[in-house]
Amino acid sequence: MSEGLMNTKEVAHYLGIHEKQVYALVKDGKVPATRVTGKWVFPKKLVDEWIETDAQQGIGQARQKEKRIAGAMLAAGSNDPILDILQTHIRKLHPEFYLFSANTGSTEGLSALDKGYTDIAWSHLFDPETGTYNIPFLPSHLSHIEPVVVNLFHRELGFVVAPENPLNIKIFVDLCDKGIRFINRQTGAGTRVLLDYHLQRAAIPTSAIVGYEREVFTHFEVGLAILAKEADVGLATGAIAKLLGLSFVPITMECFDIIMDKSVFFEKSIQALIEILLSPEFRARVAHLGNYDFSKSGKILYSMN
Repeated sequence: MSEGLMNTKEVAHYLGIHEKQVYALVKDGKVPATRVTGKWVFPKKLVDEWIETDAQQGIGQARQKEKRIAGAMLAAGSNDPILDILQTHIRKLHPEFYLFSANTGSTEGLSALDKGYTDIAWSHLFDPETGTYNIPFLPSHLSHIEPVVVNLFHRELGFVVAPENPLNIKIFVDLCDKGIRFINRQTGAGTRVLLDYHLQRAAIPTSAIVGYEREVFTHFEVGLAILAKEADVGLATGAIAKLLGLSFVPITMECFDIIMDKSVFFEKSIQALIEILLSPEFRARVAHLGNYDFSKSGKILYSMN
């Protein structure tokens, strides 16, 4: 092309994406382009300005779409032992698919989804006003996509303590007792949101809880801290307590969902994940864990259309 102008192939190489994704960006009006004799051309100066302003989101989404086509699926958000078992079954039954998951907490998972950094988000955010999970947070957290919410399972959350609960921890005010060391989840985690709700409801200041400021990023870390006697109590799932031989005091049965843009829902990787979740083989594999309810698994809980 003439100096200062690029054709489709050249701009694809310039942006580091597939040529087909350039057409997708043009169609969506996300990249500056014009037609000359029936072909798209791209002024390099305008493309550079576009890159400096809002290109990162557009390019990121295009690259992610290519990864999904190739069989890679990116996930971020909350964590649960079930997700690890799901990954194992996906690799066994669908070796063409790869699931990469980051333990960021529910709030950060939704943020990553809205920014186009991930394909799906795992979430269990509790809304005190409605008494429901996840859906009330969609307008404030997912303004750039058209979200679909699918239930993965319901799980029991509660206090994980040493075997036989030697300190007799049963309710939230017990966390204030002298000598009790708490292990917390990071800010933005669904478990942390639930904790703060109960503390506020019981008028318990966070300063009254030894260890409130000590944060870990997974339920397993909570359980391991108690197993290692580095802490006396933390909030985690009943499955973690059972796996580590700890005692469990149930608090609530919470809704754990998968959230994605509607364009992702019908992709083969997502459908394969849901199919495995509902399969008798998978259910038999997780049955011994207990503390789960799969009665609504795979059900669409929210869709804009």
